[in-house]
Amino acid sequence: MYLGLFLLALAYVLSQFFRAFLAVISVPLETELGIGAEALATASGLWFISFAAMQIPVGWSLDTLGPKRTASVLLLVGGTGGSLLFAVATSAFHLNIAMMLIGAGCAPVLMAAYYIFAREFPPLQFATLAASMIGVGTIGNLLASYPMAFAETMVGWRATMVCLAVLCAIIAVGVQVTVKDPEKAVSETKGSLLDVLRIPALWLIAPIAIVGYVPAAAIRGAWMGPYLNEVHGLSSSEIGTAALIMGIAMIGGVFLYGPLDRWFGTRKWVVFGGNILTLCFLLGLYAFGASSYIVTIIMLCGVGFFGATFPVVIAHGKGFFPAHLTGRGVTLLNMFSIGGVGLAQMVARPLHDSYQGTDAAAPFAAVFLLFAVMLITGLSLYLFSQDNTD
Repeated sequence: MYLGLFLLALAYVLSQFFRAFLAVISVPLETELGIGAEALATASGLWFISFAAMQIPVGWSLDTLGPKRTASVLLLVGGTGGSLLFAVATSAFHLNIAMMLIGAGCAPVLMAAYYIFAREFPPLQFATLAASMIGVGTIGNLLASYPMAFAETMVGWRATMVCLAVLCAIIAVGVQVTVKDPEKAVSETKGSLLDVLRIPALWLIAPIAIVGYVPAAAIRGAWMGPYLNEVHGLSSSEIGTAALIMGIAMIGGVFLYGPLDRWFGTRKWVVFGGNILTLCFLLGLYAFGASSYIVTIIMLCGVGFFGATFPVVIAHGKGFFPAHLTGRGVTLLNMFSIGGVGLAQMVARPLHDSYQGTDAAAPFAAVFLLFAVMLITGLSLYLFSQDNTD
């Protein structure tokens, strides 16, 4: 089982890579395919929407078929196929389809690990294990920074995507061979997604699940590259370095949040406080980001570090799910989180377009303010949620 979890962690490294690498190769994509910031935001958003849409069938599959088949088959078909399509893309349409396939392929890997944690480990350890998985996976965020920029310079982005396709296939086969499905939960009723939706506590946790991941994921995944290039004039390699720094901050944040629910005896207020700090740095990016690239990077690191509350949000929601609905419950929250990023990207693109023709920073400032308003709205509703600990 531990080897299987290791391979699921490697698959999650790929998942984190794929949601963040577009920003780093924004310059060559624009040069070769004529794809600008708006088209990149669309492609990134489609990855998140595809990922989110798959969470409902993934939840059913985890509870019914188990994590082994769920993760291995989707990663093989979606991750490998989408990467190969990306490698031969000649238009934004091709990139959009490729990103949707990759999103579907990455959809089950983290939830497969969370399903195993929830079913095979003590409940008190869930938040720490969940955070550790994300912390390890966020190495993919680092690989999607300077290493991706270096690979693009050395062999080109097309050859790099072929290598990633091969890696997806190898890991998928490894998951099929090594992962062992937990025994099915004993319950008088099979349960369904509707049973999860009937849990009242879920509906005040959902708002922060929807918006809490938006600032870090959307900015790191699509907006920081064009912003640093168009506003501060940074090159691809310099953008890669900045992305690497932000990625390190995100890893640090994930590992910080892991044990905090046990230290403070609360999940709700850990999530709430962390997102308040994220909001402060996001507003700082909106107000002062154009002053210098150093200020921008500091604010990006703050957003990435304090915006890593996702594992605690999942742990907060999981505390209300019965064992036989664990798969459906955690994947529903994951759908809210990833879907929120996808929808935010779709709204951000026309907002960015509407400010074209003004100074270079104004379109991006509007996007950052949009994310801040979304976070304020989510926090206002989450304030009334019911706390829990194990």
